[in-house]
Amino acid sequence: MKTETIAMVLVGGKGSRLRPITERKAKPAVTFAGKYRLVDFVLSNLANTMINTVGIITQYEPHSLMDYIGLGSSWDLDVAEGGVHFLTPYTDIDGEKWQKGTAHAIRQHLHFVRTHDPAYVLVLSGDHIYKMDYRDLIKTHEKKGADFTIGIFTPHDSLSRYGVLTLDKEGFVEGFEEKPDEPRGDYASMGIYLFNRDTLEKILANGLEEGFDFGRDIIPKAIAEKYTIGAHEFQGYFRDVGTIESLYEANMDLIDHPERLMLNDYKNLPVFTRSSNLSPHHVIKKHGIADALISDGCMIEGKIRRSVLSGSVIVKSGASVEGSLLFAGVVVGEGAKVKNAIVLEETVILPDTELVFETPTVIDNERLWDLGGGRRA
Repeated sequence: MKTETIAMVLVGGKGSRLRPITERKAKPAVTFAGKYRLVDFVLSNLANTMINTVGIITQYEPHSLMDYIGLGSSWDLDVAEGGVHFLTPYTDIDGEKWQKGTAHAIRQHLHFVRTHDPAYVLVLSGDHIYKMDYRDLIKTHEKKGADFTIGIFTPHDSLSRYGVLTLDKEGFVEGFEEKPDEPRGDYASMGIYLFNRDTLEKILANGLEEGFDFGRDIIPKAIAEKYTIGAHEFQGYFRDVGTIESLYEANMDLIDHPERLMLNDYKNLPVFTRSSNLSPHHVIKKHGIADALISDGCMIEGKIRRSVLSGSVIVKSGASVEGSLLFAGVVVGEGAKVKNAIVLEETVILPDTELVFETPTVIDNERLWDLGGGRRA
């Protein structure tokens, strides 16, 4: 079955720097902005771009993510010609097919690429926050006549957190450093790659037998072997939420700078998610809320300041929540005080408990019990 462009979405990473949030779920399944999951953004981008043949490459804790995505109907990806396909580790006559790096993961599933016989293969990550029309990337790629093209941006935070690219006068990639202490370039890689199908197969065929990644291995290899590497500069909002701090900051960006991501814009690149079918939220004392995102099913009697609440959160009378993320089903008891916390799903904070932190701190029932302010789940 011939198609112009297919997408391979990498969702199998452990998200070690997001622990304990990712102890029981894949990183792309982590809650964001109250009602979304991280993976919603890449799936919505694909739907908005009308790329509907999608291979989702799983590995670590895949079950909740697979259940959440299902057939892709929430993103209009449940189509007869194409659709969502989960590509899991497997065993064949040559042995176990476990993934040992981003590029290695794609190579393990090249059979999926060959089945659909595309002109282009779009390699994406399932855990980045951005809204992008991939057709613009494809236009840049075709205009430059590149073997493959990398999405690039200028980050607001340190370049040292990213793969850093240098470009020649014509806008082609001529140098790359993976998370350098002293960056020599001005642009960071978004971890978005558009390959000509034959280029992808050729460059992966000679990869290392063990783990190998696009950033650490493939891009330097391609530069050394004189591949033509294009660069597509993205002007919008982009965040890699790979740490507790960056996840917290990206949520706060929605409150402090809603114009950057424009989640309320349902005409230009809307972000879709799986409906929870909850009732509207109920604010009993409206004067107690300022600068907050509140999801469906919440019951609010206390004070909320600069916080994000997921579905079915209860904040009881006399309680206050400030600078915090409350995930689904959290209960904040009467008179409790929560500040600078990321409170995980179904956590119950007992009355008059004080959870006040200087920096964003993850709390769940087990950690709350250890602090003396909760009960066993």
